[in-house]
Amino acid sequence: MKTCRLVTLGCKVNQYETQLVREALERQGYREASDEEVAELCVVNTCTVTSNGDSRSRQVIRQLAKQNPGTRTLVMGCYATRDPQAVAKLPSVAEVITDKRELPDILARHGIYDDLPGISRFPGRKRAYVKLQDGCILRCSYCIIPQVRPGLHSRSPEEIEAEVRRLLDSGHQELILTGIHVGHYGVDISRGRSGKPPFRLWHLIQRLDRIPGPWRMRLSSIEAAEIDDDFIAAAADTEHLCPHFHPALQSGSTTVLRRMRRRYTAERFLAAVEKLKARIDEPGLTTDIIVGFPGETDDEFQETVATCQQAGFHKLHIFPFSPRKGTPAADYADQVPGEVTNSRVNSLQRVEAELAERYHQRLIGRTLNVLVEGVAPDHPGMVLGTDERYATVLFPGSALDANRLISVRAVAATSQCVHAERIDGTPLSGKAVTHVVTGIPAGLCHG
Repeated sequence: MKTCRLVTLGCKVNQYETQLVREALERQGYREASDEEVAELCVVNTCTVTSNGDSRSRQVIRQLAKQNPGTRTLVMGCYATRDPQAVAKLPSVAEVITDKRELPDILARHGIYDDLPGISRFPGRKRAYVKLQDGCILRCSYCIIPQVRPGLHSRSPEEIEAEVRRLLDSGHQELILTGIHVGHYGVDISRGRSGKPPFRLWHLIQRLDRIPGPWRMRLSSIEAAEIDDDFIAAAADTEHLCPHFHPALQSGSTTVLRRMRRRYTAERFLAAVEKLKARIDEPGLTTDIIVGFPGETDDEFQETVATCQQAGFHKLHIFPFSPRKGTPAADYADQVPGEVTNSRVNSLQRVEAELAERYHQRLIGRTLNVLVEGVAPDHPGMVLGTDERYATVLFPGSALDANRLISVRAVAATSQCVHAERIDGTPLSGKAVTHVVTGIPAGLCHG
């Protein structure tokens, strides 16, 4: 059989698109090369959201050329779109794919004939990603992505539902609904088409929710501006949607948000969050924060801290500002010194720990449904998983529980995780939660 090797950098959408190519290659008789084999074809899906993504993409391409002499490398992804000339000069690069819509035609040039109908499985991952849409039409001053994924393209609800059913049939119990701008799903379907009724994200959630069975779906992100009454009503009335939402705050200072060209003030963001809390029982809230945006003062940073505390996030994805050439923010005056940014990152991480423990404490006594990730390192007889609210949960179990949804009762909490006892009737091998375990390795869960 012909051999291939695929490497993915970056976001959930990239992970999905690599799996799309992987399944196409398999249908054409390819298999993934072992570590000792030379791959005839390599595929690299690149990232450009930060400068580190650019350099890492180049590094991976060079490594593949060295480790797989004579290989052909197809390079796709956002860095390939942003700087195709630089990518084309790298060793073993046979084709640079700058527009994913041309992927079937480009693969055909290399003898791979497939119409890429969607995916059927997601090997190596506890949860599968389902790409709803592509593209972003916003113009945030710091973001390069609208330049490399312009316009909007939403998949049809029929195509998405068929893919969800295939993934559930393959054994996945949690699906992540993802995209470049998930909240804009469906905007392009009815925009400018007279007489065609709108079909937006909340319509899609309602449609997918009618698929029966013990499974759940989770939104990868949602913008505060899109948390409207229709969305909240649909989210509150579904069986399978996780009560976990990731509205990207970026900054809790209205003056910084204005420089970022975001579509809301801190006050409007908090109002949307409060409306969500009013309809949904103890929703899990996570977010993204950019620290050290040009001109950010100490007072503005403290406004971000206060907004995070008021929103009640239990997890923060904290990013030091990374200037991207070609974006307005890269040329802004008053770039924040690195040591100041690092100090603020550390400060916000301490706030995150306090917020996480506070939220985890509120879950004590509740029944949680946990997708088990695996055994807890250095804690025999215990497993770790993620509940519907995106809290990490530690409870008695074994490797046989991996990839299962298990009901537990929260009994204790730390900033790192919730501690629980099983209530699913499964034998516990005499194990019970008798003390609070600390030292859970960061990043072990949510894989």
